[in-house]
Amino acid sequence: MGTKALKAAVVSLYAALVVVLAVATFVEQAQGTAFVERHVYHSYWFCGLWGALVILAVVACIRCRWWRRGLPVLSLHGSFLVILAGALTTFATGQKGHVHLTEGGEADSYVEQGSGVLLPLPFTIALDSFRVEHYPGTEAPADYVSHVRFRPHRGDTATVCAAISMNHIGVCRGYRFYQASYDEGERGSWLAVNHDPWGIGLTYAGYALLGLSMLWMLLARGGGFRRLWRHPLLRRGALLVAGLCWGAAGMQAGERSLPALSRQRADSLARVQVVYHDRVTPFNTLARDFVTKLYGRPTYGNLTPEQVVSGWLLRPEVWKDEPMIRIKSAALRRKLGLQGEYARLADLFDGQTYRLQGLASVSAPGQGGKPDALAKAVTEADEKVGLILMLCGGTLIRPLPTDGSVQPLSRARVEAELWYNRIPFVPLLSVACLVLGTLAFVRLLCAGLRRREAGGRLFRLWGIGLEAGLVAVTLLHALGYGLRWYIGGRVPLGNGYETMLSVALCALLTAALLRRRFPPLVSFGLLLAGFSLLVARLGQMDPYITPLMPVLSSPWLSAHVSLIMMAYALLAFLLLGGVCGLCLPAEARRLMLLGRLLLYPAVFLLGAGIFLGAVWANVSWGRYWAWDPKEVWALITFMTYSVPFHGRSLRWLRRPRAFHLYLVVAFLTVLTTYFGVNYLMGGMHSYA
Repeated sequence: MGTKALKAAVVSLYAALVVVLAVATFVEQAQGTAFVERHVYHSYWFCGLWGALVILAVVACIRCRWWRRGLPVLSLHGSFLVILAGALTTFATGQKGHVHLTEGGEADSYVEQGSGVLLPLPFTIALDSFRVEHYPGTEAPADYVSHVRFRPHRGDTATVCAAISMNHIGVCRGYRFYQASYDEGERGSWLAVNHDPWGIGLTYAGYALLGLSMLWMLLARGGGFRRLWRHPLLRRGALLVAGLCWGAAGMQAGERSLPALSRQRADSLARVQVVYHDRVTPFNTLARDFVTKLYGRPTYGNLTPEQVVSGWLLRPEVWKDEPMIRIKSAALRRKLGLQGEYARLADLFDGQTYRLQGLASVSAPGQGGKPDALAKAVTEADEKVGLILMLCGGTLIRPLPTDGSVQPLSRARVEAELWYNRIPFVPLLSVACLVLGTLAFVRLLCAGLRRREAGGRLFRLWGIGLEAGLVAVTLLHALGYGLRWYIGGRVPLGNGYETMLSVALCALLTAALLRRRFPPLVSFGLLLAGFSLLVARLGQMDPYITPLMPVLSSPWLSAHVSLIMMAYALLAFLLLGGVCGLCLPAEARRLMLLGRLLLYPAVFLLGAGIFLGAVWANVSWGRYWAWDPKEVWALITFMTYSVPFHGRSLRWLRRPRAFHLYLVVAFLTVLTTYFGVNYLMGGMHSYA
């Protein structure tokens, strides 16, 4: 086989693997996880496909004498071989299963995963106790803990005690035990068992080599990244894609007098501490969430959130006739006979008959068993009614226990949360970033159409103003993000809303730090941050600060998600540069150089984030790779964005238009990884 045919075979196998991985995630939705594991991920043909790719790639590298391209490149590709060798070792020699223990009981064997065969253990494991730990003063689980004893059969007869919990494994003679589940009544525990003495170490060695190789490639004097950084074309400005400016207007409540506490008395309630959303918060947080959920805004007319809540508590018979329950669905408004967008609580009852209950019965799920738009609107309105009934029934507001079991917030934490509630960080920043980003686009467009850097005092002042605006919104967003971090006591990366905030912060910081060397990043960063915040603001994401579920309470989480979010931000920069390069051919070459430069940190951060996530998964779930849809699509994204590095072999990627078109299409993998998996496919990562 000639060199050209060999390269074509490698490219074909590589593309085939990406397609197989993508199709498998959709087949899993139709046929189930067990089906794709048996027929795809754990099949011999799938392993053979990887093996064939490795063999052909190694032969191609030898023929092309890749060692001449430098040790960093050779080390990087060698790390992938080590990782795949580790995965193959785990597949061939690793054993997985589970063991069920009841308090006071013991076991000397476990059930193998898949076959159901009992396999012996070289020791006896006994369960002394199991308990579910809760966040103080709440019913939210903080951890699941099994206290066990390991007693070897022979040799060292000393008994070893261990506490196995989420993100804290128990190890005995090469067998690793993970907390998987527990019995109702909390009298028994299910532990996952993993015996993989060779595969894990080999795979981790590959991860370490990969990390070192990526740093080496970034720092190497003769490497591609350093050459691009010094390229003369990147010392001058370039252009950007256009953005939209999004504005919104809200309805004002009537000014008629309503029964409520006075402003002064209501304000005194703001700092009173309560238990809400499974954490201790100032009463102001509960009141704002209550009014926002019902009305769509945190205030009602000239009344503060505390006044509204106190009014419902004091005179519910008056407030039930107040039109403050927002019904966004026009179809539901027609069903209820409403004239405007807001309903009264009285409108939802016909005597003793709850009208939404009847509508829920006729709003059956649509095709495919999924609720239609009317059914969703009924459910949303029903949640608002339930919130009012909980408030009036005395179950919404939970004061701090008097027995000292819950530690109250410090004064500084209370004041920080009040400031966070008062400043509308996300709405304000989303509009500001989109407006500034659009102005930055117009300025760069003017400079680009002149084919040279535009001069003039007014033009320079325009640029200085935009840079000042970028720094200002970056500092404001960092302040809001920092307050949320301080209030929640954890890095804000626990849900979709918070990850969108992280993407926006990464985009703004990147643009602010590199604005002088790469002027297009000013517009790129502002528009990307604006749209990210807009998604967080308008999307169906939960803005509430809540405790993390036990599996997320891991030191690996922050590093894993932070690196992934930074990678997504840089990949979004590449998307904007690609669109701009397609629309403005005169600047396509310069933007291609910028794209190739950003590709290095983007792909390297993504790779590091993926493999740190694999370590987290091994600590939490007992296996570093589970072929979950999120993991598969992250791998697809990594493989897709690795292709442009191979411009010497894929000559078509040297052409600016082809390069930009590829980056635009490649971003679909990012969208699928983040939004498609999170909100459509499910899996272990569907909470993210």
